[in-house]
Amino acid sequence: MNEDPNELTKEDAKLDEIVKRGPSGAIALAGISTAIVIGMWFIFYFAVFLPRGVIQ
Repeated sequence: MNEDPNELTKEDAKLDEIVKRGPSGAIALAGISTAIVIGMWFIFYFAVFLPRGVIQ
């Protein structure tokens, strides 16, 4: 495995740049998923629970 040290330095610099940007994709995915789950809960609440009325 004879790799050029300059090539490894370039790859490290690219990796550092990616890591500096942070986990924006993961945060966006978590936010979208949470919004979908909350939206489904509201749909279920308004479509199922409210039409049934008060349970006695």
